[in-house]
Amino acid sequence: MKKFNFLSITVIVMLFSAVTLSAQEDKMEKGTKMVGGAAMYPSKTIVANAVNSKDHTTLVAAVQAAELVETLQSEGPFTVFAPTNMAFEKLPEGTVATLLQPENKAKLQAVLTYHVLSGKFSAKAILKAIKKGGGKAEFTTVQGGTLTAMLDGDAVKIKDASGNVSTVTIADVNQSNGVIHVVDTVVLPGM
Repeated sequence: MKKFNFLSITVIVMLFSAVTLSAQEDKMEKGTKMVGGAAMYPSKTIVANAVNSKDHTTLVAAVQAAELVETLQSEGPFTVFAPTNMAFEKLPEGTVATLLQPENKAKLQAVLTYHVLSGKFSAKAILKAIKKGGGKAEFTTVQGGTLTAMLDGDAVKIKDASGNVSTVTIADVNQSNGVIHVVDTVVLPGM
C-alpha cells in the first residue's frame, strides 16, 4: 500500500510539473529563444535580455564597465555577436581583468563595439551576403573594423582582423532593438 501511495504522489507531482511547464511555455512570446537558461524575449532590449543569461555574465559586466548599457538599450537596431563566458575564458589569462580596469575603458569599448554591427542582420541576411560574396562577406563593425563572415559546413563563422575565428552557436535571438547571435570566441580588432 505504501508503494502505491508513493507512486501516486510521484505521478501527481510529475503531472503538476508538466502542467506548470506547459503554462510557462504558453506565456512565452512567439519567437522567444532560450539562452543561458533564460528566455530571450523579442519585446525586450539587448541589455534587458542579456542580463538574464547565465552564459553571458562576463559580457554584461564588460558592457557595464565600458558604459555601453545605455547605447545597447537604445532604439538601434543592432546586430550583436555575443561571446559566452567560455569565449572570454579562452583569452590569455588576465586579459578580461585588465580590460575591466577603468584606465582601459577605451580598449574595452573597442573590443565590445567590434562585436556589434549597425542594423539588424538575421542569419538569413548573413548567409545571403556570404553567398553573394562567393563564400565570404565583410561587415563593418560599430568600432570601425571589419569582420568576415563565412561558412564551414552549415556553421557560420566570423573572422577578425587578426585571423581569429568564432562560430555562431545560437543564431537569430531577436530583440526589440536588434538581434543577437551567440558566439564561442571573442573576436578582436587589430589593436
